[in-house]
Amino acid sequence: MSEVFESDEVTASEDAVTQDITELSEAELQRDEYLNALQHLQADFENYRKRVARSSEDAAARAAGSLVASLLPVLDAFDLAAQHFAAAPSEEATALNQSRALLLDSLAKQGLERVDEARVGFDPQIHDAVAHVEGDGDAGEQLVDEVLRAGYRWKGTVLRPAMVRVKG
Repeated sequence: MSEVFESDEVTASEDAVTQDITELSEAELQRDEYLNALQHLQADFENYRKRVARSSEDAAARAAGSLVASLLPVLDAFDLAAQHFAAAPSEEATALNQSRALLLDSLAKQGLERVDEARVGFDPQIHDAVAHVEGDGDAGEQLVDEVLRAGYRWKGTVLRPAMVRVKG
């Protein structure tokens, strides 16, 4: 009878071990699921944080671009005044030119680019052709003959195209 008792004991021990292994396997699966869910949550939060930061930067850039665009008439007024005083130099003209240069330099440091070059290839993305004159040679090549009003780019984005006369 002692053999049967020992056999039952061994079987009971084996069943207990099997049950412990099954419970351990289930606990490991549950742990892995929680770990996987946590990793996904961390990745989602990091993506959200980056998206919010990018959105905030874009909004700030748009606001700054809008402010600079509202200053373009002031820059145009400075340009017209500088042209007006170009023929007769005076202290007022010098002060005006210095103020204009200071404003342009400050805005250029922040990302404003002035588009006012003549004798360059015509680019409809940055130039607005309002007049045309016949060219000398190449029929296919169009050059900016004269800039009538400067254009501006803010951090690579065109705020206002340059108003130009095209030759060619």
